[in-house]
Amino acid sequence: MILQMTRPVQGGLRQERHFENTSNHLANADTPGFKKDIVSFDKAFRAQLHTDLTQGPVRMTGNDLDFALEDEGFFVIETSRGPRYTRNGNFTVNADGFLVTQQGEAVLSGGAPLGVADGRVFADAQGNIFVDEALVGALDVVTFQNLEGLEKEGRTLFRYKGDDDDALPPPNIRVKQGALEMANVEVVEEMSHMISIHRMYEIQQKMMMTIDEIDTKAITELGRSPA
Repeated sequence: MILQMTRPVQGGLRQERHFENTSNHLANADTPGFKKDIVSFDKAFRAQLHTDLTQGPVRMTGNDLDFALEDEGFFVIETSRGPRYTRNGNFTVNADGFLVTQQGEAVLSGGAPLGVADGRVFADAQGNIFVDEALVGALDVVTFQNLEGLEKEGRTLFRYKGDDDDALPPPNIRVKQGALEMANVEVVEEMSHMISIHRMYEIQQKMMMTIDEIDTKAITELGRSPA
């Protein structure tokens, strides 16, 4: 009965992977810039994740250091691992007066950290940054012809698997200050998906139990058969 057991075991493992993915979506439903993943399986039943880059809802925060992209593109962040790309515009100012992420990584302008020093920060729709009405730079916003080259790194950062020089300015840049793009996760939809996954997992479990019982019964009866 080993071959018969293979199908429900594989089905159970697939449901576990779906469960992990859905749990991650629910855990990050309030994470700005988070993008959900779609799970698929290849012919060898190996799980593959494909990130859904569709726009999330924009929520007003009133914080001058929050920025949302209302069209295509990604903010460029300087990290110790090289440039990274994000839709999470929840920024702050560090002790040296530079605009940084909540993790302290520099937000880039013209390829260099963007200094905003002390003063009132204002951004126009094209991402130009003014401090007390003086232009100090512009947020680097880029996109790629092949978005499949973007690979998730952590919750909201992306790494480009090709040459970072492939980055190009989007045809339309729309920056909204005092707002954040939230996760493109629908909580009710994910909860419904979770219930469906749980039911499917239970079905696979019952199939395995049934096959095991038949197997045990067959072995027992075989052992009682006259020689």
